[in-house]
Amino acid sequence: MEMIAGAKVGREDINLCFEKLMMVAAGNSGEGVKMEGVVITEWKDIPMELLLRIVSLVDDRTAIVASGVCSGWRDAICLGLTQLCLSWCRKNMNNLVLSLAPKFTKLQTLILRQEKEQLEDNAVETIANFCHDLQDLDLSKSFKLSDRSLYALAHGCPNLTKLNISGCASFSDEALEYLTNFCRKLKILNLCGCVKAANDRALQAIGRNCNMLQSLNLGWCENVGDLGVMSLAYGCPDLVSLDLCGCVRITDDSVIALANECLHLGSLGLYYCRNITDRAMYSLAHSRVKNKPSMWQSRKGRYDEEGLRSLNISQCTALTPSAVQTLCDTFPALHTCSGRHSLVMSGCLNLTSVHCACAVQAHRTLNSIPHTAH
Repeated sequence: MEMIAGAKVGREDINLCFEKLMMVAAGNSGEGVKMEGVVITEWKDIPMELLLRIVSLVDDRTAIVASGVCSGWRDAICLGLTQLCLSWCRKNMNNLVLSLAPKFTKLQTLILRQEKEQLEDNAVETIANFCHDLQDLDLSKSFKLSDRSLYALAHGCPNLTKLNISGCASFSDEALEYLTNFCRKLKILNLCGCVKAANDRALQAIGRNCNMLQSLNLGWCENVGDLGVMSLAYGCPDLVSLDLCGCVRITDDSVIALANECLHLGSLGLYYCRNITDRAMYSLAHSRVKNKPSMWQSRKGRYDEEGLRSLNISQCTALTPSAVQTLCDTFPALHTCSGRHSLVMSGCLNLTSVHCACAVQAHRTLNSIPHTAH
């Protein structure tokens, strides 16, 4: 018997698992699976190659149960499975990770997002000790984790390209800085709500060590200032998406640095950044005009459309309509029209006159329709 998610798995569970696997393999026809003239009616008959193909189609809990059927299945599934999500586990996730990580050593993607805090440092340390190929790790809402987890990941998972630790408010800037010294391949990093870890010191380390970074979420990291953002801009020129919502300390200097250094920035969140003024908007617009020729020469064919495609300036009450309209005119992908809101201006009552080109065109078309006399 095996322990899966805190429950004993016996022959009845194995038989149900086998029936589910066979239904998937047979396309839910209810008939036995045929392979090279042999009809498979019992779980022992399934060739390993077919087993892995079937397991790739079923849910993760079924795959875990299947790995407990016999040593052959265990070895095949544990060595063949590269993606695993345990977010369905509402209880005993920590024990489940402690049990599975030493077996599933070839994992490249592991999703451990929780609604109720379960994960502890010993589980992350086990992951780091056994899953050295890991590239994508989601630890969001792991409120119990401490710096021990980041130190373990730094040593055990240097190939991480995507890390989500949003909501992990106990991590320190020192531990995050240490992580970046080893995990230099990071491309996507979510630090939303990491109020202690995400500050200027940590961002300077990210800019220094993570030059491949493309997406960074710093939402509600109130200790982030201009020094940190400017370090990012200079160190991470490939940034495509940056969320600074709620980073109340930043000023125009941050946006100007991003405009000048991050030429492929497509999404920028500035919600509630009330120190942002027209200078920032004009610098973004100017960078588009200044860098457009070089962008097309160096990245021709790579993107269908360069430049800002999403901008949130809600509650940035210091901005004026003329500056925002100039920005909107410069970047055609910024829309204010219904159903395509990629320029978000909630709470900015003085910006109600700002409209994208298609919204203006729709208004002109509507006005050109002759009105029938009553």
